[in-house]
Amino acid sequence: MPQLPAPDYPDDVRARLERDAAQVVARYPDSRSALLPLLHLVQSEEGHVTRTGMRFCAEVLGLTTAEVTAVATFYSMYRRKPSGDYQVGVCTNTLCAVMGGDAIFEALQDHLGVGNGETTGDGKVTLEHIECNAACDFAPVVMVNWEFFDNQTVDSAKRLVDDLREGTEVRPTRGAPLCTFKDTARILAGFPDERPGAVEASGGAGPASLVGLRLARGEAGPARVVHPRDGGPHDEPQDKVHEPSPGEHLSSHDAPQETSASDPAHPAGPAAEEGE
Repeated sequence: MPQLPAPDYPDDVRARLERDAAQVVARYPDSRSALLPLLHLVQSEEGHVTRTGMRFCAEVLGLTTAEVTAVATFYSMYRRKPSGDYQVGVCTNTLCAVMGGDAIFEALQDHLGVGNGETTGDGKVTLEHIECNAACDFAPVVMVNWEFFDNQTVDSAKRLVDDLREGTEVRPTRGAPLCTFKDTARILAGFPDERPGAVEASGGAGPASLVGLRLARGEAGPARVVHPRDGGPHDEPQDKVHEPSPGEHLSSHDAPQETSASDPAHPAGPAAEEGE
């Protein structure tokens, strides 16, 4: 059966959202460019993007509800069903996974009694696995409302969600102090974070991420040559070059090897067209 039109917001709520929406739309030369922050705005009202919220965005921007729905269902940051005050995301992408992310995610599912994308009965925590959040040098990483909790273990992650459910203050490893998901959505809509000290709080990249920058500045120490097959890493002088023995297996850890494209005796030739 087709759905009935979405109900409207109460008059006082709609009036408040219209005032906020006018500020958002005014930032853009083309009003439809304001759709993403407006979806965050309506998400801050109810904790997820409802049919009413999508109707509101469509009416404000002169779009169809189909156009708004297409965007709201494309991006994972927009929730389509009620969710918790704290979105706990465990990175299960490659590096975090092998460093313990998979174990953390499995342990939290058992500890909280929920599956992926589900919310605890008290409405406090929604658990999900997430893709890479560009913090690989702090792996495994857990995020709460998009704030970083680095170098987690199964035990520390359990304590984290317990503290969130009990109302105990928790502080991210770096970045702004934690706030509820609704508050986070309003900040993502482009409204200022008025909490004392929140704007000044910041977090930078870790040491592993900054190696290239230090090299560019000439701040790096002696080169470290790693030989993973002859007993582990060790330091050698920069002017000493490792020469592999005839029987030593070479790989991408070592010097580049000749390929058909670089070997005159075995040219690769032009690539064939599809179907040839």
